[in-house]
Amino acid sequence: MRPLPRFAAALVLGAMLAGAAAPGAARAQSLDLTQGGPVEVTASNGIEWRQQEQVVIARGNARAVRAGVTVTADRLIARYRPRAGQAGATGPAAAPAAPPAAGETPMSGGEIWRLEAEGNVRIDSATDHAEGDRAIYDLDQAVLVMTGRALKLTTPNEVLTSRDSMEYWPQRRMAVARGAAVVVTQDQRRIAADTLVGYFQEQGAAAQPARPAAQPGQPGQGSQLERVEAFGNVEIRTPQEVVRGDRGVYSELTGMARLLGSVRITRGDNQLNGQEAIVNMRTGVARLVSTPGQRVRGLIIPQQGQEALQPQGQPQGQSQGQSQGQGGRGR
Repeated sequence: MRPLPRFAAALVLGAMLAGAAAPGAARAQSLDLTQGGPVEVTASNGIEWRQQEQVVIARGNARAVRAGVTVTADRLIARYRPRAGQAGATGPAAAPAAPPAAGETPMSGGEIWRLEAEGNVRIDSATDHAEGDRAIYDLDQAVLVMTGRALKLTTPNEVLTSRDSMEYWPQRRMAVARGAAVVVTQDQRRIAADTLVGYFQEQGAAAQPARPAAQPGQPGQGSQLERVEAFGNVEIRTPQEVVRGDRGVYSELTGMARLLGSVRITRGDNQLNGQEAIVNMRTGVARLVSTPGQRVRGLIIPQQGQEALQPQGQPQGQSQGQSQGQGGRGR
């Protein structure tokens, strides 16, 4: 074990996954630590180097900076190994290398494969931000997993929160929020579910396919939500209605959301029930879609929003009994 002096509690760790980054990739604004380049680690309470364990531990306002991405926490643990092609480089469980010569750093001939952050974790780029109690960045798998209270991922246009865990896959441009997950857009559109999966693209980039291929993010103006998939107890709130269902998908490009399974549209005391609904998140209008063989049921109270609670294909002004009796004839 080789502790570093407190007055010199700063360390530049060598290239991590050297050569993996494309030219200019360091300018990307996402929270991506998998691009090439050194990692600078600083701490106010010292840095400890455990040679036999191949671990570097930074304590007290610890900070790791790489290619425009900064990780801060009460404690940071960087786990490293011999770089591929060198003696002993057989994976994360490789045997410890021989003790470094005088003047060498922990990363002389090595690479980081895992970064752990504990306590008051914050991860920032020029435009994006994430926070939680604990975070693990697995660089081999290119995934960040955050746990603890008040989990949050913020991009220029959306805020994603969850209760149990949050995963961020920078090369897939994907985030997964689990447990009471909520995404709120810049104009206060809100989608909640047990699990939310968000797909992002760099602002200013060309339109991406519906499910982007796994590739490093390109330089841009930060992350922009492209699509959200929602699973379990889905709820969408607009200024006029609350729409609930078992699962759904929302497109930021079109502003349209589609909910399926045990759908309920509620406005005041009015409610329509069915199996599918289309919600225009930009206009706030929700429509129940009649499905062949399925009945549409509704409770319509006069003077409380009948126009917004009409199933597609059903003329406005029908009574409650008419709505129940003719559900399933609509489009």
